[in-house]
Amino acid sequence: MHLSHGTLEQPSSFWRFCSSLTMFQVAALCRGFLYTFNTTEVHGQEAFLKLLDERRDHTSRTRGLITVSNHISVMDDPLMWGTIPLHNHWGYQSFNRRWAFGSHDICFSNRVLSAFFTLGQVLPTHRLYHSPYGGLFQPTVTQAIRLLSKGPFPTNPHTAPADLQQWSLQSVCVDPFSEVPMAYTTTSHDSYLAPSAYACNSYSWIHIFPEGMIHQSPPKTMRYFKWGVSRLILEASQCPDVVPMWIEGTDEVMHESRTFRASSRRINKKDQCHFLEKS
Repeated sequence: MHLSHGTLEQPSSFWRFCSSLTMFQVAALCRGFLYTFNTTEVHGQEAFLKLLDERRDHTSRTRGLITVSNHISVMDDPLMWGTIPLHNHWGYQSFNRRWAFGSHDICFSNRVLSAFFTLGQVLPTHRLYHSPYGGLFQPTVTQAIRLLSKGPFPTNPHTAPADLQQWSLQSVCVDPFSEVPMAYTTTSHDSYLAPSAYACNSYSWIHIFPEGMIHQSPPKTMRYFKWGVSRLILEASQCPDVVPMWIEGTDEVMHESRTFRASSRRINKKDQCHFLEKS
């Protein structure tokens, strides 16, 4: 369905199916790992699941949702979402699932990974330490702000070049069945589906690790927050709901000092996930 202001109601059914299947399969694998090979405790999740149920109809949402947590392992996301029951994952449309930030130099280093993480609703994010395209005002942060808002929006200054708007072997992160240019670029040489261009993604849910990096501290403290967090909250059209979370145990599953020999010791751990009250 084509709408005014150059937007569409939702991506093609093919894209939605692939995205939902990708996210459900990952969630199922994570849940199986957490509850089969580890001891997992979850606290305060009932209120969070109720909040997600209230957001099922994207036309009735009045504000976005930000979940925020500490970051202690490369496996935090997606393992943390394995705590959500599978029937909830199965019942959620792609536009009622979380969006997240992923390091461009890791998650989008080749076409296969790029397609996988794009379907998994991960936004390509450049880190200043690794890329000259990083920073507070990079295109991906603008996309995230728009996901937390409701359009119509001004013309996207980061629209991908015309030759990268259509699916090809060089441009695998766009909807192959869309005839409307819906891709944005982070470097002027790449292209990714612009999720904020679809009405179904109004007032979306975004998860962030505000520390901006993995921080494994023995006292279990958090480091300072990155400034981009304030952009997400202050520049959204309506102040989003914020749900704090706290996770423990994933650093034992996948520690930063891990070696190949330690791979067998990633099970029989105690994992905890705490959902706090919405603010």
